[in-house]
Amino acid sequence: MLRNFSRAFSRSIPKLDTLVLVEAAGGKITPASLSTVTAASQIGKPTIALVAGPDGESVVGDVATIEGISKVLVAKGSRYDHYLAEELSPLIKLILESSDQWTHFLTPGSAVGKSVLPRVGALLDTQPVSEIIKVESEDTFVRPIYAGNALATVKSNEKLKLASVRGSAFAPAKLGASAVAVEDVAEVESQNRTEFVGEELVTSERPELASASKVVSGGRGLKNKETFEALIEPLAAKLNAAVGATRAAVDSGYCDNSLQVGQTGKVVAPELYVAVGVSGAIQHLAGMKDSKTIVAINKDPEAAIFNVADIGLVADLNEAVPELTNKL
Repeated sequence: MLRNFSRAFSRSIPKLDTLVLVEAAGGKITPASLSTVTAASQIGKPTIALVAGPDGESVVGDVATIEGISKVLVAKGSRYDHYLAEELSPLIKLILESSDQWTHFLTPGSAVGKSVLPRVGALLDTQPVSEIIKVESEDTFVRPIYAGNALATVKSNEKLKLASVRGSAFAPAKLGASAVAVEDVAEVESQNRTEFVGEELVTSERPELASASKVVSGGRGLKNKETFEALIEPLAAKLNAAVGATRAAVDSGYCDNSLQVGQTGKVVAPELYVAVGVSGAIQHLAGMKDSKTIVAINKDPEAAIFNVADIGLVADLNEAVPELTNKL
């Protein structure tokens, strides 16, 4: 069955080059996916979008109007719901093996991308390049290493280049271009034994953390969950900012782990980043040091966060934050 599908797919879609996995959430294209399209366009080859599952079907119309996209492939079917990597990976492998014209496969550096990319690499016996922040040429990319303290320029000698893209490093591609052709892709039997059980989503009226232009983050210095909510939430509301946190704050139960900023959390680069009670551990700095303006509030004048802050206030956060919130 797979061989027949591969031959049919190869005949129907000739000479395609870069494939980009486009994710959707809540009926919208994720900002990280739009940034991945921008990275793909800088490679200089035609870019084809792949959307999958019910979430993907809901945004096909918008994906078809993304600037830089020349075609959209749609993989329908409930098996691709929730973007299970065990289901997506065989599909992507078959598409990439269907034609010699594929040269690149890019995915957002999201939780989905980080799960899908290594599986596709293993299936194709190809070494992926993770978290690229710059495209030097079609085979050379820049990526951070050592928690962002150094940048490595990596040249891939693979015939098919696989890479994930750090969303904060590329401007999101715009929508509104003339709609391109949309083509369905048949489901692929994966023999997967993994099933989706459930999820607990934190809903908030705040902007989404990864794409917000302003972020207010709290650290261990807030002492407890009550103080975190009493100080961080009102300040974020006044600034119309997303709420973030350090790993120490998350591990201590101050907030949900979806708000974690850092090497093992989300990487953000907003216009304004306000760090409250954040000491400045290297793992946290790796996730926010590319912010345009960093404001730090901490009573310890020796805190490492002040080394990267544009504006620093040495003060008791229990007094300074409410005063700042009231004046705003």
